[in-house]
Amino acid sequence: MTDFTLDPQLAKDCTTLFDLPLSRVLLLNDANYPWLILVPRVAHCKEIIDLSAEQQECLWQESAKVSQVLQALFKPDKLNIAALGNVVAQLHLHHIVRYRSDISWPKPVWGQHPAKPYDEVQMHERCMQIAAQLQDLTF
Repeated sequence: MTDFTLDPQLAKDCTTLFDLPLSRVLLLNDANYPWLILVPRVAHCKEIIDLSAEQQECLWQESAKVSQVLQALFKPDKLNIAALGNVVAQLHLHHIVRYRSDISWPKPVWGQHPAKPYDEVQMHERCMQIAAQLQDLTF
């Protein structure tokens, strides 16, 4: 993990919340949806199959725990989890809280509406809310 560098697009679009044993947890700066991204801190990793079997298991455990935190905090109608790489090749797992009342429902969030950045207070509050829950998890 020493050669790990976060993709510049992810660094631009997100705020770092917390490091889990394998992954960096990012909050996407889009107040339209609570949206976390897990990025395994493994250099040059584009696909889940690029991870070792042990790392894959760790990623799934981290994803499940992050999902549980999002479920508990936000009570979504649906939690979307996706590993896309069309814009950012670096392996990253999106965890997007969806409600039937959100601006993109029932369509995918990508390309529907421009991101609505958090204001400074909202960003701080959302980061503290989620980070507090993640720090209480054991791995």
